[in-house]
Amino acid sequence: MNPPTLPTNEQIQQACRIVYEAMQPTAQYSWPLLNERVGTEVWIKHENHGPVGAFKIRGGLVYFRHLREQGRLEQNQPAGVIAATRGNHGQAVGFAARREGIPATVCVPFGNSASKNRAMRSLGVTLVEHGQDFEEARQEARRRAAVEGLHYVPSFHQWLVAGNSTYSYELFQAVDGIDVAYVPIGLGSGICGMCAARQALGRNTEIVGVVSAHAAAYYESFAQRRPVSRPADTKIADGMAVPVPDPDALELIWRHVARVVMVTDSEVEAAMRAIFDDTSNVAEGAGAAGVAAILKEKDRLRGKRVATVISGGNVDRQVVARVLGQSLAGGLS
Repeated sequence: MNPPTLPTNEQIQQACRIVYEAMQPTAQYSWPLLNERVGTEVWIKHENHGPVGAFKIRGGLVYFRHLREQGRLEQNQPAGVIAATRGNHGQAVGFAARREGIPATVCVPFGNSASKNRAMRSLGVTLVEHGQDFEEARQEARRRAAVEGLHYVPSFHQWLVAGNSTYSYELFQAVDGIDVAYVPIGLGSGICGMCAARQALGRNTEIVGVVSAHAAAYYESFAQRRPVSRPADTKIADGMAVPVPDPDALELIWRHVARVVMVTDSEVEAAMRAIFDDTSNVAEGAGAAGVAAILKEKDRLRGKRVATVISGGNVDRQVVARVLGQSLAGGLS
């Protein structure tokens, strides 16, 4: 079996053309208040401003286009497609499947975000609740795919990486000289996409992965250079609650990522408050993880140009109310 490879510059440009049929490039800003808080220049890529409020739509659009070009959608219609998610991948599948006119089923664990479930249903998705975590929902999706003749849409795939690389491609083209970029890791398509964009454009940016301290599979796997499964019990960063790493993603991360850092739930919540106070944006837990890591490592970032992505802004209102109602460190509120 051939080792996984990053998408090429040509493949990323092709992905851009597909993505821009459905959405415009998202903005990237350097916010003065956040720069002041960190003590250096920080750029935020706003994937929370896309049509489904998260970067995953990009990969979904590219994945489904490749399926159509290969004739596989026609083969699977009327059975349709199925995926597993904590929310944002499922919205991407729903959005892209609706554009292609095929039915989509999505499996989520019990207790999943109510707002993400509502958003998926609004896209025409048939929602199935199963299991206590993402891995159990994923196994159920695979089982249903085999039994019902559905096409299973994975959460990590070369086509998804190509699509998701387009946000980093935009960022690197818009902002020169980024020294360090922090990228949240769920199953890995976002960070592998950033590695692909860096390589395609010949940048020298150090790429740092960010995982939840309460879902440390990728951190441990990176450190030990072997796949390691860990419980995923983060209470705030559901998009990073992955107990079993993807082997292809790991191979690429080992080769192209400088290091991986962990952030706690309390650090993520502090970052959500900082993002709201300094940029007037709402970030979901996983979407705030990059800022959490920057705040955690701000002393080592002095004088550097730093970037991260708000990878998603889909969070339940009661969660936002609870998090924003808490006091920020340093007496801010």
